[in-house]
Amino acid sequence: MREDLLHFIWKYKRLQLDDLSSTQNELIEVLEVGEHNHYAGPDFFNAKIKIGSQLWAGNVEIHLNSSDWYAHHHEQDSNYDNVILHVVWNDDATIYRKDNSEIPTLELLQYVPKKVLNSYQKLFDKDNHKFINCENDMAAVEGFVVNNWLERLYFERLMQKTVVVNELLKTSKNDWESVLYTLLLKNFGLKINGESFLSLGKSLDYSVVRKFRKDPLQLESTLFGMTGILEDVSCVDSYYLSMKKEYHYLKHKFNLDETGVLTPGFFKLRPSNFPTIRLSQFSNLYNKNTNLFHKIIGATTKAELYEIFEISASSYWDNHFTFGKVSKRSTKKLTKQFIDLLIINTILPIKFYHAKHLGKDSNETLLSIVNSLRGEDNSVSNRFADLGISIKTAGDSQAILQLYNEYCTKNKCLQCAIGSSLLNRNI
Repeated sequence: MREDLLHFIWKYKRLQLDDLSSTQNELIEVLEVGEHNHYAGPDFFNAKIKIGSQLWAGNVEIHLNSSDWYAHHHEQDSNYDNVILHVVWNDDATIYRKDNSEIPTLELLQYVPKKVLNSYQKLFDKDNHKFINCENDMAAVEGFVVNNWLERLYFERLMQKTVVVNELLKTSKNDWESVLYTLLLKNFGLKINGESFLSLGKSLDYSVVRKFRKDPLQLESTLFGMTGILEDVSCVDSYYLSMKKEYHYLKHKFNLDETGVLTPGFFKLRPSNFPTIRLSQFSNLYNKNTNLFHKIIGATTKAELYEIFEISASSYWDNHFTFGKVSKRSTKKLTKQFIDLLIINTILPIKFYHAKHLGKDSNETLLSIVNSLRGEDNSVSNRFADLGISIKTAGDSQAILQLYNEYCTKNKCLQCAIGSSLLNRNI
């Protein structure tokens, strides 16, 4: 027995409602179960319940055991003073308010039909699934339910991505340009070099970048130098030597300190993702665009964002991936696939949080952009597609990742619209 099942039973009235009585032998009539609270405080707000001959309006708290009231120290919390009914699976203790009046208790054990428990048990029977709990029944869930839930999950994931935006905003004293610079730099590093590039963003203040961005050699040399890429004493490549000379000059002039910067790696990376290429592209992004933050905030379509990120690495890298080693000539432009990742992981979270910061609703615009991007191809989305879930856009694939990581793997089926729908359907 889990507490989330008790929440589900109470919320959807999946119990024998006739002839309910408290453990104090008073008749109970549930008029309104209340509003489910997912945050601190009682589990259900503003319930209406008739206990005996008295109609009560107030909150309901739910526990596995009555004694959990004291285990969770609710007797010391004023948020629980207005609890009118304590709903439990097992009544093992008498609970009192601060004024020593006893809180009426409903013990669900004797009022829950066996088919409710059997359906719940079936959902969590590991012998019946290999991927997620509801894999055998998901196709039966109405498309309307799934689509609405996925849209909500996308914004839930977007909200999680704004945690780092909020942290950077605080450390930069509300400098949105600085926040964008740091997050873009992190995501230019992708998974393998993301932390290295993030450490660079935190060590190289954006005020310095502002000074350098009009001179491509200065900014590129600084980015390369601070990450340790210019430390090869044996390299005699002329471009490498000019960058190294430039960096040493700038380092002393502006007191640059690379101590906290993690060295990026090349191992297991495709050449197009080498830190040399990505840092050069990043440098040219800022060389090309002034007021980059305002351009991005003002963009309302995928096409506008693609135009902003229409950039390449410096010409030296047209026939190089590393210093001194000539390769087949090709312009190292940002691909649409890479730009899509930047939009998903950097641009949309910042646009969402910025609008929220100003008290504006940007949801429609954000949905329009994310749903204009192709769905991401990964093992999780592919498994859900095999179960009949349509994943056409990046909004779909982002929502599926949120569903899998935050609900499926944590067995939060009863907090999931799909799981709740299935359990309601089978009861």
